[in-house]
Amino acid sequence: MSLLRLSLVVTVLAVSVVLALTNPTMDQYLSFVQVELTKAMDRMDQSIPEREGAVVRGIFRRHSQELLNSMVRPHTMRQNWGVLSRFETTVLGTRFVVIGIGNRFIPVEGVDEAILTLGHQVF
Repeated sequence: MSLLRLSLVVTVLAVSVVLALTNPTMDQYLSFVQVELTKAMDRMDQSIPEREGAVVRGIFRRHSQELLNSMVRPHTMRQNWGVLSRFETTVLGTRFVVIGIGNRFIPVEGVDEAILTLGHQVF
């Protein structure tokens, strides 16, 4: 085996180990959904008065964990492929798919739609 092939094999193995160690968990996924939901709520708040928006944001911040644990976690299926995970969630008739790799999340399908649906549910 040549030195080039050996170094390529070692590099691929090292990258695979790093990706496996940084494969996102369900709790990290829920944190991602919470951040995205907060962003969506901030965008939706532009149409309502500031005082009411602050009240709604405060209520959401206090109860967001309950919302995620009751509406998102039970309706999420995680497929763990070792170096990455595929999260599929169906909430209020809306399905979204996210790929988690290297502690990062890549929305694949329906995330904006689902976040807005969850945001409307909070209101």
